Amino acid sequence: MVSACVLIRTEHGRFDDVVKTISQIRNVKRVFPVLGRYDVVVDLEAEGHKELASTVLRMGRLSGVVFTETLVEIQH
Repeated sequence: MVSACVLIRTEHGRFDDVVKTISQIRNVKRVFPVLGRYDVVVDLEAEGHKELASTVLRMGRLSGVVFTETLVEIQH
């Protein structure tokens, strides 16, 4: 299992739409709007890196999404 946090910047005023859409995506465990440099934070869990990448790329193509940054958990 691979966990990641995706930080999303949305078009002005679109964070509600983005949150609603992303909450329906498989592998999304939690999604919420935030204040600051980013507008939305997403917690993901996937079976592997390939599935994780597919989910993040799907989010990046959504209407209203301007930019994503993905923070992947490391094993230590």
